[in-house]
Amino acid sequence: MPTQISDVIVPEEFTKYLVQNTMVASALFQSGVLANNDVVLAQLAAGADMFNVPYWNDLSDDEADIVNDNPSDIAAAGTLNAVKQAVRKSFLHKGWSTMNLASELSGSDAMARVRERATAYWTRQGQKRLISMLMGIKAHNIANDGGDMIHDASTETIGATQVIDAAGTLGDAMGAFRAIAMHSDLYKSLLKQDLIEYIRDSDGSLVMTTYRGLAVTVDDGLVPNSNGVYTSVLFAAGAIGYGSAEPRIAAGTEIENLPGAGNGGGQQILHTRVNMAFAPLGYGWTEASVAKESPSIAELAIAENWKRTAAERKQVPIAFLLTKGEAEAE
Repeated sequence: MPTQISDVIVPEEFTKYLVQNTMVASALFQSGVLANNDVVLAQLAAGADMFNVPYWNDLSDDEADIVNDNPSDIAAAGTLNAVKQAVRKSFLHKGWSTMNLASELSGSDAMARVRERATAYWTRQGQKRLISMLMGIKAHNIANDGGDMIHDASTETIGATQVIDAAGTLGDAMGAFRAIAMHSDLYKSLLKQDLIEYIRDSDGSLVMTTYRGLAVTVDDGLVPNSNGVYTSVLFAAGAIGYGSAEPRIAAGTEIENLPGAGNGGGQQILHTRVNMAFAPLGYGWTEASVAKESPSIAELAIAENWKRTAAERKQVPIAFLLTKGEAEAE
């Protein structure tokens, strides 16, 4: 008799493990780009499909008062303004099923393998949704703000000059960038130029891959467009607030047994449910084009679903770089 799902998975512990480890394995999370946000986490446990996250604008750069000795000349106090950005929750589910007979005949328990890989699945899903969200913000920026977050070097290969110019879209705040995400084709080009450096801990284990001091995330979800132009993304630390939680009502992990399936051989189904939300600084969700109860990966990339809430470019700690791959640029 094969090991049963109830022998390898304790629902409460499995849900906790999924929630705590989803995205933690992501290079973007490790680089500090994604920041667990207490407001987002709290709201994921509340009702409604959207919520607002407030944040303070910086103090204005009005010239300081020139003092005098006139007692009736009362200085006017400035104000500190707050901005609200809408954040959309995503209510997600994925289930896997195995037939008991298949596990018994194979001599290996398929559901145990599902248990081992479920966190990696949710990490990949989170990263796909994150990349799609970034493409939506990029599309909105092109359509509404003149592409002021984008450096277009689409006839050139990636290199120091192109990355610096992309960082320069943030003006005198360009030093805030801490990480860059790119396709593996571009990463390969930088490797050939011997421009990738590795940070290791005291025992020699790899901690982080860097380029010009930026933590590097390699993700082939950043696919080139039809003209062979790749998008890389630069981030400041904490550029994107993030939260992941089990559902408020339904069980995060649920085991379904169908003893009659397979003519009595039995079938086991593992259901996993995760609620997650991303809050990119300076951008809010508009809900302009969503067909179902949560936005799909494709809908996250729709420009109309996003709105810049930041008063100026410098308050959005994200930049985009467009470059060709090696073959296209030759």
